Amino acid sequence: MTEKATFGAGCFWGVEMRFREMDGVTDATVGYMGGHVDHPSYKQVCTDRTGHAEVCQVVFDPERIGYEALVRAFFELHDPTQVDRQGPDVGSQYRSVVFVHDETQRRIAESVKAELDQSGRFKAPVATSIESAQAFWPAEDYHQQYLAKNGGSCSIPGL
Repeated sequence: MTEKATFGAGCFWGVEMRFREMDGVTDATVGYMGGHVDHPSYKQVCTDRTGHAEVCQVVFDPERIGYEALVRAFFELHDPTQVDRQGPDVGSQYRSVVFVHDETQRRIAESVKAELDQSGRFKAPVATSIESAQAFWPAEDYHQQYLAKNGGSCSIPGL
């Protein structure tokens, strides 16, 4: 039995690539969540007017990898202290967000966020929002596994 986890950490291409590399992740799809427009397009989301974040929805086997490990990996992928941006990508569509699918995920995400915020590791407060999952709209086909197919880079360190 698999479960879902959904994360926004800037450009979704690198987030997808990193999660696909993790043992226990069985699938990762880039798309949009958190907005007020049904079936948004990339062009619409890039206007920063739909309310959506670029996200990666991860399907994982909890027998092989736990949700907490995914949350910790998410926080390692990006700078969670930045508000509405990651690197050169600016706008609320690039916000740092964990969309939780149930109360157990909420408790884990809030606990990890609080631990990191209190650790002194960051010079600014952790700005990541934790929100209830909404409708997930898969991005256009050309965005799926974009970096694996096309190469290039994004704001995720090391890519």
